[in-house]
Amino acid sequence: MRVDIGNALDRVATPGVPEDALDRLDDRVADAHARIEEGRAKNEHGYEALNLPETVDTDEIRAAVEPFEDSEYLLNVGIGGSALGAATLSAALDSDVEAYYLDNVDPEWVESILGDVDLSKTAVNVVSRSGTTAETLSNFLVVRDAMESAGVDWTERTWVTTGEEGNLRDLANKHDLPSLKVPDGVPGRFSVLSTVGLAAAALQGHDIDAIVEGAAAAEADLAPSLYESPAYAYGAVAYALDVRGAGINAMMPYEESLETFAEWYAQLWAESLGKDGLGQTPVRALGATDQHSQLQLYRAGPNDKMVTFVRAADREDTPIPETDLEGLSYLGGSSLGELLDAEFEATEASLAAADLPNVRIEIDSVDEYGLGELLYSMEAATVLAGELYDVDTFIQPAVEWGKKAARGLLGGGDFEEADAVADKTTLTIE
Repeated sequence: MRVDIGNALDRVATPGVPEDALDRLDDRVADAHARIEEGRAKNEHGYEALNLPETVDTDEIRAAVEPFEDSEYLLNVGIGGSALGAATLSAALDSDVEAYYLDNVDPEWVESILGDVDLSKTAVNVVSRSGTTAETLSNFLVVRDAMESAGVDWTERTWVTTGEEGNLRDLANKHDLPSLKVPDGVPGRFSVLSTVGLAAAALQGHDIDAIVEGAAAAEADLAPSLYESPAYAYGAVAYALDVRGAGINAMMPYEESLETFAEWYAQLWAESLGKDGLGQTPVRALGATDQHSQLQLYRAGPNDKMVTFVRAADREDTPIPETDLEGLSYLGGSSLGELLDAEFEATEASLAAADLPNVRIEIDSVDEYGLGELLYSMEAATVLAGELYDVDTFIQPAVEWGKKAARGLLGGGDFEEADAVADKTTLTIE
């Protein structure tokens, strides 16, 4: 993986990072790297996620999904980190097994998905570390009921991915369901390279060993200098731009297959770094589509943001047919890939011309190896940025507050957070 930070320098962009400031920041990167390596060596919570290329057992994952190899559909029931990593891999890689991710509890949407699949040919993966996640368990109960109504033995079509204890673990033990353990020291948003993210990929027939190999290559590039580590270069520059006023980070892949990756990244970056009044707000965009929507704001609006471009060096291509239509003849003989590359380079240059900082991330191709490299690098960049912000990267207290409020409203206990709902100020216009 390659990261080009040239368009983030102050001689190109405003805000931008002076090169001498980048050199000073490099000393802090060295200290942060030492702390990260210490956390990894001690298997500390969160830091352990960066050890997954060595600790994940791909044979165990393949064995767990083997009973479901006849499946034509997958329903992955989870939310947040229990869905987005696996969904990123599914969206980026082609498979004969169609995967659906039940990561919301919109009733019409859930029912529409259940109506689209043949439940007798569907595998169900229920993912929750605690085994008590309200959205996940509710959707699973709905799926189980639908299977029973269709005459399908749900116990023959289900495996669970959960912690050592909890409702899902009890369910797996009671019905002798295949199960995978969520690693203890790995927060959900960092779990794509574990059982949480790789099981769906294995069922879909993807080479999960190649995903891990790509991650291992990115791991090998971690070094005590941002000039030697693409992942650290990205994390350090994003941090440096934020503290200089670029408080918004638009993640803009130029690959349709990486649109879900931008969603995964948004959770990773926001939930890890948004603490103590700090953190850069991630937004999602897609090239070239959002050149015709969001780019107007990026180029002509306030200089309070950076844009992160992601693209693959190699891809399959489609030729553009010759045409005699006036004004379009220049397109004939080229290809969609060449057009996309031209759009990418023009957008990158247009932002630089407007003094807007941007960073280019490039992988060789959108395949298992490239995805493993990209995902691991973004995780390492996030951990590095957390060290620079001096926040606890691996907790999410604001998320837990909302969970308690919702549980209290549903009668799941007495939580003071639920009482706050009644205090909402209203000003309704009808």
